Amino acid sequence: MLILASQSPRRSELMEKAGFTFTCIPSHYEEVIPDHVPIPEVPRFLSLGKANDIFKDHPDDTVIGSDTIVAVDGQILGKPKNEEDAFRMLRLLSGKTHQVHTGVAILAPGREESFVSSTEVEFYDLSDDEIRAYIATGEPMDKAGAYGIQGKGCVLVKAIRGDYYTIMGFPIAEIAQRLRQRL
Repeated sequence: MLILASQSPRRSELMEKAGFTFTCIPSHYEEVIPDHVPIPEVPRFLSLGKANDIFKDHPDDTVIGSDTIVAVDGQILGKPKNEEDAFRMLRLLSGKTHQVHTGVAILAPGREESFVSSTEVEFYDLSDDEIRAYIATGEPMDKAGAYGIQGKGCVLVKAIRGDYYTIMGFPIAEIAQRLRQRL
């Protein structure tokens, strides 16, 4: 059985589009990041934790864990705590290029594989009114970095360099290639 250790509707949708039959079992892994883990490696560390959380109870199955972070100016931007935090993040991203790193872990009997896919995203210069209008949609509140490129946040993005689906939180083409090699 193939298990996606996630409750993300976006990740499920991408797995379905890629033609996989799978079950979703959300991980309850506590996301604590040790200080020694470099920023680009944080999502690999977290995705392994999520995958292992499910794999320990399903050792005969293939489990996929994934985690995405947004990084700018040496700091990680998680999901905003409130609208003020979302405003702070979007103001920080305005007119800059930032990195989105998505880690993926694939665990199966006798095999462990993980990787990080990184994409650069450049934002337009945003006015305070544009930021407030976007926050008013509610979309930023459950997204790392306070934006969703696949939704209304698409108008914030000037350019991307890398895999679009990494920004969505699931580099599905690379995942599909790796799964097809093992399934």
